[in-house]
Amino acid sequence: MVNKAKPFIKWAGGKGQLIEQLDAQLPYDIDKIDNLTYIEPFVGGGAMLFYLLQRYPNIKCAIINDINKDLINCYKVVRDCSNDLISTLKDIEKDYWAFETDELKKDYFLDAREKYNGKKLDMVENAALFIFLNRTCFNGLYRVNKNGSFNVPFGKYEHPQICDVATIQNDSQILKKVEIINDDFETTYDYISNNTFFYFDPPYRPLSKTSYFKDYDKEPFNDESQIRLKLFCDKIDDEGCKFMLSNSDSKNIDESCGFFDSLYCDYHIERVWASRSINANPNKRGKLTEVLIRNYSETKSSSYIDNFRMETYCITNN
Repeated sequence: MVNKAKPFIKWAGGKGQLIEQLDAQLPYDIDKIDNLTYIEPFVGGGAMLFYLLQRYPNIKCAIINDINKDLINCYKVVRDCSNDLISTLKDIEKDYWAFETDELKKDYFLDAREKYNGKKLDMVENAALFIFLNRTCFNGLYRVNKNGSFNVPFGKYEHPQICDVATIQNDSQILKKVEIINDDFETTYDYISNNTFFYFDPPYRPLSKTSYFKDYDKEPFNDESQIRLKLFCDKIDDEGCKFMLSNSDSKNIDESCGFFDSLYCDYHIERVWASRSINANPNKRGKLTEVLIRNYSETKSSSYIDNFRMETYCITNN
């Protein structure tokens, strides 16, 4: 399979590097479930969404949600107004690339950030500035202050790609089959059908009090929110839905601390390796484990192992 659609923005905690590990932990029969409904209540950059919709054609319906209204606006514009978005981004890219010094680029960036925060824009303009700021700000981060204003500083990139025409066009086609909503994650309960799989990738629980760049919305996703999410998982589990959830692993900091191990003790918990590079301190960047929680026992990886054992048994005994 060749993935043509991919995230059109960079997003902290994006799952692009973890796709193979996540795929291995999907339900063993995910490719055989007829008319599968896929729901992602915290879509973020959408790496998992774009991968699954291309990898599993039996997904007939997909619902994505995020509390960040500008992010969701961007998804809708990519889906419904891709040509207008490309045209606007090409103009911005042409203007930006014409500047010969970082100072001039920074001035353009700051003006665009102020205009974006003013919120007196139509849908396409708002989406175009969202993407521009994402491609030119520090580390491609999205962070807002308590007033909801985007405040990530300028990033010194020599020649950033601002208008990725092929990605926008491919994503637009994929998103045609996707319902896009902007609400609290619990709203997605209303979209459950007979065969529904949820993937949760919420704002990660910070590993320390000084964790950097964690506020994607003016309302923080704190421990109370994490507990509310767990109760929601219980609710959809009672409905017979399968789910998988990613989050930070507090045991990276303290082996005796297992916030999610305790919270999700009734479910299956795995750990996967991820490289994270958004810490303010370069010495604290690198490989960390993340928790992966699911409410089903048989995964694709366990199925592969069982099949291998059976094949080996049959060969040995023939």
